[in-house]
Amino acid sequence: MYRDDTITFERAERRADIEAVAAPAIGRLPWIEVARGAPYFVTETGEPWTPIGQNDSLSWIELKGLFRRRDLPAVEAHLRWLADHGVTCLRLMMEYAQVRHRYFEQPMGAFPQNMVRLWDDLFVLCERHGLRLLLTPFDTFWTWMHWKHHPYNRRNGGCLDGFHRVLLCPEARRAIKARFTFAVERWGGSGALFAWDLWNEIHPAQAEGSADCFLEFIHDLSTHVRGLEERLYGRSHPQTVSLFGPELWWRPHLPLKEPIFRHPDLDFATIHLYHQGTIDHPRNTVDAAIHTGRIVRESIAEIADARPFLDSEHGPIHTFKDKKKTLPEPFDDEYFRHMQWAHFASGGAGGGMRWPNRKPHTLTPGMRRAQRALADFLPLIDWPRFRRVNLNEEVEIASAKMAAFACGDDRQAILWLLRTDARGRNRMLRQDAKPTSPHVRIPGLGAGRYRVTAWDTRAGVALGASEVDGGGAGLSIRVPPFVADVALAIRRA
Repeated sequence: MYRDDTITFERAERRADIEAVAAPAIGRLPWIEVARGAPYFVTETGEPWTPIGQNDSLSWIELKGLFRRRDLPAVEAHLRWLADHGVTCLRLMMEYAQVRHRYFEQPMGAFPQNMVRLWDDLFVLCERHGLRLLLTPFDTFWTWMHWKHHPYNRRNGGCLDGFHRVLLCPEARRAIKARFTFAVERWGGSGALFAWDLWNEIHPAQAEGSADCFLEFIHDLSTHVRGLEERLYGRSHPQTVSLFGPELWWRPHLPLKEPIFRHPDLDFATIHLYHQGTIDHPRNTVDAAIHTGRIVRESIAEIADARPFLDSEHGPIHTFKDKKKTLPEPFDDEYFRHMQWAHFASGGAGGGMRWPNRKPHTLTPGMRRAQRALADFLPLIDWPRFRRVNLNEEVEIASAKMAAFACGDDRQAILWLLRTDARGRNRMLRQDAKPTSPHVRIPGLGAGRYRVTAWDTRAGVALGASEVDGGGAGLSIRVPPFVADVALAIRRA
């Protein structure tokens, strides 16, 4: 049924085939690139840009109107609303294999026109509203789970007997590259494409239990995509490859860190923050933040250059998927906000990208307010010149009942303080606790005068600002009174 409604990569160079779905008018939005010498992002014109967003899916409620153009106005209204709430980026997979009618190829090597048109429309809408996409070619989890239905399965006319050899099979490699070729030629000229996640959650199970091929696999895909983009557009989009974070401590005997954190072909590093117990099945809103800060610190320590680091997937996956429970909204809102600021203040680019893990798969209004609050904080830091190091364990704080998350260089710093002694019976932080105002010392800041802005992460407003003098041993200040948490932006006056 797809034979007359597809664009095959064997015929893709023929103009008549492409004209069956007219190419969209895209290319007006500035491209994103890594800042020179700083582990953050900027536009091609040098303006700071921070990824604030979440994972989404073409089959979930807020984007499902794209399919067969069933409700484009509703999708556009949603994207406009996201932009108004500080969202800059969505992470999407070209196909979401949990359902069978969103395959990007059907059969292998043939691209259904309705899916091509869907992506055309999405790129146009994203450019219109200034949103960008972190794009990955396969939904590897559901492809594995629903392998019997996938077009790459040999029984369905594909090239593989099992997904356990997808990283090793030469024919599969050619098909993967062909998918990238089609996408690059069609949408690679758009600034709405933030970056390529070349492979979602690369895993030893996709290579017969080995990680030995990871470096070569990533190099092959990276050079293919980058070479094609440079030939077509004279430049290339940033690239990364994601990993299910717990594999780093579950399989320490495998060579996982080098390809994820230090691969010479990749532009930034990303893992998925699913710490067992505290993040994937949270029992309070504090421990998830503490483990987020710890993981970000450990990840940054693995990076040998100035590439950015960010979480591109996190959330209460065990609670939702295995326990079949959706977290209470107020609890989830605080859990989300705490993880966002722990990631951000520890040196991650942006606040991390939540996998909703709610029913339906959407972020709550409270989470959107938290994203808006983070977006409004951003102008307080000079991002293109912020050469931060993590300072979570170096900050000195005159209280044992508080967790510190910080990063900085010799001219700027971010500090987020989270109380650990004010938990209520609902496992959240009490908002009626007695305010605290501790002394802190942030090391690394050079001698000079600094402007310190205190930020209410719930309301998204400044609590006040002051100027203080720092010596060569860092900056010592008394934090303005706060009840549960507070963020500080510190910048040379």
